[in-house]
Amino acid sequence: MDKTVSVFPKNKFQEVRVGIREFKGNDLVDVRIWTLTQGSDQMVPTAKGVSINIHLLPELMKALQIADKILKDSKMI
Repeated sequence: MDKTVSVFPKNKFQEVRVGIREFKGNDLVDVRIWTLTQGSDQMVPTAKGVSINIHLLPELMKALQIADKILKDSKMI
């Protein structure tokens, strides 16, 4: 499966894309920065990001929930 599930802006020239990808027979969750190519309006992926096996998604979700709670408790968000 190759599916982008979410896209949101990082800044004026970059965006974050979350997707489900297959690479070399492995199903992955991919969180990656995409950027505008110079002189064009085309977005391309950068090396900045992370791809993890889909079976590790619950661990990533748990870590993000902990970070969310800490930031909310600290009134940072």
